Amino acid sequence: MLRKIITKIKKRLFNDIYANNEKQMILNGKILSRQLKSITTATSLSEVEFSIFSQFGDDGIIQWLIQNIDIPNKTFIEFGVENFSESNTRFLMMNNNWSGFVMDGDEGNIQELKSQYYYWKYDLASQAIFINKNNINDLIATQNFHKDVGILHIDLDGNDYYIWDAINVIEPIIVIVEYNSVFGKDRAISTIYDDDFFRTNAHFSNLLFGCSIKSLYLLAQTKGYSFIGCNDGGNNAYFIRNDKINNIIKSVNLEDGYVESKYRESRDKNGNLTLLNKVEARNLLKGVEVYNTELNNIESF
Repeated sequence: MLRKIITKIKKRLFNDIYANNEKQMILNGKILSRQLKSITTATSLSEVEFSIFSQFGDDGIIQWLIQNIDIPNKTFIEFGVENFSESNTRFLMMNNNWSGFVMDGDEGNIQELKSQYYYWKYDLASQAIFINKNNINDLIATQNFHKDVGILHIDLDGNDYYIWDAINVIEPIIVIVEYNSVFGKDRAISTIYDDDFFRTNAHFSNLLFGCSIKSLYLLAQTKGYSFIGCNDGGNNAYFIRNDKINNIIKSVNLEDGYVESKYRESRDKNGNLTLLNKVEARNLLKGVEVYNTELNNIESF
């Protein structure tokens, strides 16, 4: 009995300390967000980056964008959030009080999210489900969001290209999609669509996932979006609906806006990190089948 009481006290103390630490993080984020208001010209998105809950500098990019784009509906949708502790929309929710809908394929992640101290404080809906191009529109429609959603963020490590291509029930103002730098910038390629795509099963190296930046760049044009650049981490591409481009938020060409990632996350067949550089990673994938989204055919990497 005493042990249970002690365990509860320890857990409560840990949660209090964690919550207080996050309050300080959010305060720091508020200060950084205010400083961004003085930046009316940015030659690249890296100039406005900072990280509070985002893995890279996306928190800063998002704050700068919402300060300089008219967004009537303060709503976001993010896929592939894991437990939402490290997410590109969490600071947006807590700092700007936006409403959101997040999804992840792991039930445990969503249950952990629902147990967090902040879950009840904000207008956040969550669902554990494996997303595919056949269910995505119905899932989004359950939230009854206005079609002009503020931000759509896709990070699925798999069918990202196909999911954005399939979405037609909303017309988000800002779209953020993960791309795979190993695929380079010159070819419009993606993994071959599979409802049950799982990155580790696709290739032991964990390098065969998602799509190239060019595939997203071309898809954006067909859907009425302009490319404005990438985060400095070289994994997220940013697109703005054409009617929202202005004298501060400007489109860039693929060559100028592309950023190649530097991180090394390759694995061997036993799941151990091998830290391959980009040349080594591309050599490892040679001969693997990919889908050319520009030519609509399957080809070798």
